[in-house]
Amino acid sequence: MSGLGAAIQAFREGRPICVFDAEWREGETDLLFPAAAATPAAMRQLRSDCGGLLFLAIGHEVGELFCLPFLQDLHTDSNLVVKYPVLSELVTNDLQYDSRSAFTLSLNHRDTFTGITDRDRSLTTRRFAELYTECIGNENALARLGSEFRTPGHIPVCRETEGGLTQRQGHTELAVAMARAAGLVPVVIGAEMLQPDGDAALSVEAAKQWATARNIPFVSGAEILAEVKK
Repeated sequence: MSGLGAAIQAFREGRPICVFDAEWREGETDLLFPAAAATPAAMRQLRSDCGGLLFLAIGHEVGELFCLPFLQDLHTDSNLVVKYPVLSELVTNDLQYDSRSAFTLSLNHRDTFTGITDRDRSLTTRRFAELYTECIGNENALARLGSEFRTPGHIPVCRETEGGLTQRQGHTELAVAMARAAGLVPVVIGAEMLQPDGDAALSVEAAKQWATARNIPFVSGAEILAEVKK
C-alpha cells in the first residue's frame, strides 16, 4: 500500500499519521489523529512526542455550521480596532509562510476543569466532532454548541479556508482532506513536531525515521494534493 493509502487506512482505523506540508511553506511535519480517536493517551502522545502547539483542524463546513469567525477578521474589525487600538498595532501583516492565519476561537468543553489536562483536551476534541455530526442540518446548532462549549479554551481551533487545498495548502487543509479521504468528519487533532531542543521544526528526514520506527504512515502535502487533483 502506498504512503497515502496507508495513511488513509490508518486514519480510518483511528490511528495517527504524520503529514509534512512542504519545504516552501512551514517545512513542518505534524502528527495527526482523527478527532474521534482523541483519547487521553493520544493527547499525551501529541504533547510528549511533538513539542509544538496542539490544535484542532476543522473543515470549512464545520466552521460555517457553527459560525466560527477567523480571529484575523475579528482583530481587524473596524469597531473593535477603535475600541481596542492595540489591535491596530498587532495586526497580522507579516506572516512568512502564508497571507492569512487559519485560527478561529479556542474552546473548552463545559465539563472540563481547567481544560488543559489530557483528559480535558481529549473530551473537548472528541465531543466537538460528535456534536458536529449531531448538528448537521440542525437549526439549533449554535445553541447546542454554546450549551456544551465555552471560549476561550485550551484547544486552539484552525478553520479550513473555503475551497480547501485549491486555495491554501496549510496543515489545516491537509489534515481535513485526509479525514475526508478516510470517510471521517473533517475534524482532526494534531501538533507540530519540533527538534528535541525546540529551536526548529523536526527535519523531514528525522520525522520520517521517527514515523517508520513507530509504524506510523508518513505522507507529504504534495502526495495529498496530487490525489485531490485526480
